Amino acid sequence: MNRKKQFTEGLVTNNPVLVQQIGMCATMAITTTLFNGVGMGLSVLIILTCCNVVVAAIRKIIPEEIRLAIFVVVIAGFVTIVDLLLQAYIPALSAALGVFIPLIVVNCIIIGRAEAFCQKNTVKDSFFDGIFQGLGYTVVLIIMCVFRELVGSGRFGGGLIDVANGFRFTLDGTGGGIQIFPETYGASIMNLPFGGFLTLGLLIGIMQYALKKGEKKKKMEERAEKEAAAMKEVEE
Repeated sequence: MNRKKQFTEGLVTNNPVLVQQIGMCATMAITTTLFNGVGMGLSVLIILTCCNVVVAAIRKIIPEEIRLAIFVVVIAGFVTIVDLLLQAYIPALSAALGVFIPLIVVNCIIIGRAEAFCQKNTVKDSFFDGIFQGLGYTVVLIIMCVFRELVGSGRFGGGLIDVANGFRFTLDGTGGGIQIFPETYGASIMNLPFGGFLTLGLLIGIMQYALKKGEKKKKMEERAEKEAAAMKEVEE
């Protein structure tokens, strides 16, 4: 399978959030700081990749009648592992994400890829599908976090970047971030649930516009090529 095509699908043409429009609940809920977005994105990426590999490896022995139940069991196993690791090593992130880590078990992105891709493709292809789809999800989370945090609080990198004690990255969630402009001038509504709806809707609109424009351009190029070929035949 073409890796470039898989990469493009994961980030753009088949992005799980902006194109497939799945997994949006957590996307809107936790994208208030860069710390949350990066943590959630990487957690989903790891779980998605591991689940893809396992499902693809056992796809030929999974009974058709109980495949979804088996998918959920596999996903739940990896979610539990990631959840326990976060509680042990990055407790601040575990506390910040709260119930949204266990809820990855029913995240449509992971179940959807297992159902639509992994049970029909090899382990290698499924591995890269997990990486690229997870990367596409993570990029959307980061964009939303940066936009909401900047517009809402005038800050960048909250929870992740600590400038008070010298510029450094922190995993305890206490980093104040980089203050771009005074918080009093920020649109505080962007830190509320409405801000998540507004930002996600804006990104989906931009993506759909870009995809339609690209599709229209492609059709015009194909039409021009056909016309050029027809003219060449007439001249010959």
